[in-house]
Amino acid sequence: MPKAYLFLLFAVVAETIGTTALQASQQFTRFWPSVLVVVGYAIAFYLLGLTLKFMPVGIVYAIWSGLGIVLIAVIGFIVFGQRLDWPAVIGLVMILSGILVIHLFSNTTGH
Repeated sequence: MPKAYLFLLFAVVAETIGTTALQASQQFTRFWPSVLVVVGYAIAFYLLGLTLKFMPVGIVYAIWSGLGIVLIAVIGFIVFGQRLDWPAVIGLVMILSGILVIHLFSNTTGH
């Protein structure tokens, strides 16, 4: 796996951790989840910046935000008991499909 994709993957993981902690922080009223929000986002943006050395910003952001949306929806369902209706599930599948199209068929990703 190219270095850019590793940076991007870890950026998505850090952002997902930060966003999950954001929900757990209860609007920044709980200290440790609030700290985790700040640390998670700081790591995510640092790694996102490193990824931009190798790939165009539009592609990086599409993959980063798309994967983050899907992961947060899954975590919300599993951890927080948030329900997804069929239109939401279809939309998430379409986001994943778009990421796959970019990765598999675009020459702008640098793979």
